[in-house]
Amino acid sequence: MSDVTIYHNPACGTSRNTLAMIRATGVEPVIIEYLQDPPTRAKLVALIAAAGLTPRGLLRQKGTPYAELGLSDDVLRDDALIDAMMAHPILINRPLVETPLGVRLCRPSEVVLAILPDPLPTDFVKEDGEVVRA
Repeated sequence: MSDVTIYHNPACGTSRNTLAMIRATGVEPVIIEYLQDPPTRAKLVALIAAAGLTPRGLLRQKGTPYAELGLSDDVLRDDALIDAMMAHPILINRPLVETPLGVRLCRPSEVVLAILPDPLPTDFVKEDGEVVRA
């Protein structure tokens, strides 16, 4: 069992690049497609805290019901934002990666390199052609 977990959306280029970068370091992570298998509320709260984020900091706006649900309202408390993410997992920004070295929201994808046990062995080329230096 791997000690690296990615909360992944295969339709997201950033998530695909992050997964490919993890694999390029020789690690096969646990892949959780969070839209089909969302984390429990307790796990989501723990991931947010471990990543040093707030619930608002993890909210995804683009391509989600963010506006329709009125989530831009600053008076909404953290519990309400977490409730929204639990009801609509598409609101959880991705990819979140959890390793023994920490948890990060990997946007951009190379953020993952700070929490992987081993560095990239060679330069990595993202889907869009951008090169991440080893």
